Amino acid sequence: MSIEIRIRKSEPVERAIRRLKKKLDREGVIRDVRAKRYYEKPSEVRRRKVKVMAFSNMLRQRYDS
Repeated sequence: MSIEIRIRKSEPVERAIRRLKKKLDREGVIRDVRAKRYYEKPSEVRRRKVKVMAFSNMLRQRYDS
C-alpha cells in the first residue's frame, strides 16, 4: 500500500506534510501500525472487539430513544 502526496506548485512543505498526515489518518495506517507494534493474543483481540461493539451499541440505544 503506497500513499502518495504531490506537492503543488508554490506549496509549503509543511502544508504537504499536514495533508499526508491527514491522509494517513483517514486511511487508518497509523492506527494499524500502532496496533501491530506488539503481539496481541487472539482472545484479547476478540475481547477488545466485543467491548467496542458493546459500547457502540450502548451509545446507539441511548441516542435512538
